[in-house]
Amino acid sequence: MLSTNWRGYRIAAWVGQFLLAIAIAVELYHRNWVGSFTLACFLAASFMFVTLENQLPTLFDFLFVVAALLNAGGWVWGLFYLLKPYDEIVHAFTTFSVTLALSFLMYDSMLTPFRYHRLLYILAIASFGIAIGAIWEIFEWLIQVINDLDDTIVDLIMDIIGALIAALVSVWALQERVHPKPTTEDQQVSPRRSR
Repeated sequence: MLSTNWRGYRIAAWVGQFLLAIAIAVELYHRNWVGSFTLACFLAASFMFVTLENQLPTLFDFLFVVAALLNAGGWVWGLFYLLKPYDEIVHAFTTFSVTLALSFLMYDSMLTPFRYHRLLYILAIASFGIAIGAIWEIFEWLIQVINDLDDTIVDLIMDIIGALIAALVSVWALQERVHPKPTTEDQQVSPRRSR
């Protein structure tokens, strides 16, 4: 069965961060200050997540870096404007990955009690993700990336979808965190008791 803490996810996240740093350099070269600032924020946040080795499942680190790279593709190559569904997909995936990472950090002390209240957990994580999406839309309006109400509504719908998927994936990770699989060290045969 798949694990949320496979070491390969962390290695892939480090490689992704290197690629993200290259994207920031390209944006700086083209003097796109908003794009380079946004990507630098993604890089800083992903670096923080990856260095919190025991706080987050490594899969969450990797997914956050993938979201950052998708955003980099939108900024560096203009994919937000060239490919019609690209912006919507990135909105959903970014909200999904940010919600996964931040919700695990925010609700860390409550993870064990939440295992008995899965519906409440799903609602809490989804609400958290929807709030993140709404804040992002406000940010987009402030920096005037978008000026179209229809685009904002579609983006919010995609943010809601991403938040709901994050809540469901987070339940899977919650089960693994609360009931971890035994490691090979745990499965070693215990010494025989003396009679």
